[in-house]
Amino acid sequence: MVLPCPVMCDTNSSLGIFPPGQSATIGVDFMIKTVKVNDDKIKLQIWDTAGQERFRSITQSYYRSAHAIVLVYDVACQPSFDCLPEWLGEIEQYANRRVLKILVGNKIDKADEREIPERIGKNFADANAFDYFLETSALDATNVDTLFHEVATRLTNDMKKSDERYSF
Repeated sequence: MVLPCPVMCDTNSSLGIFPPGQSATIGVDFMIKTVKVNDDKIKLQIWDTAGQERFRSITQSYYRSAHAIVLVYDVACQPSFDCLPEWLGEIEQYANRRVLKILVGNKIDKADEREIPERIGKNFADANAFDYFLETSALDATNVDTLFHEVATRLTNDMKKSDERYSF
């Protein structure tokens, strides 16, 4: 699972999976998140990649082997939303065509500073064939577990469908 994020607004705050107070990603950070799906424990390998231009080639190499890519924008930072088409273009160019694409609007705890309404994010996700959209707050953990559970569930279901297709 890859989390490529624009640097201008510190968009993901690692969605609550890295230690609190950790500064913006430089290069790539890695974490394992274990999620229970039915009776199975699923380990998600999460690669949090930097948004700086000088790290783009590193980020692109992670797309190739990713099963899921989560694009995160800051609901209180219009520039982070405005660069989504560029990130989406990279996903389309470098990722497996069957990769699970998820769009996340983060920092919903900043309601007074919100610049991007939820419906705009949802419309963007729908128009660009994202598999899932939701809004989160890494600060107070709103919907963070939901995000990872949804990723794990969808990936598990996709793998089971693949196994069934190749069973005799």
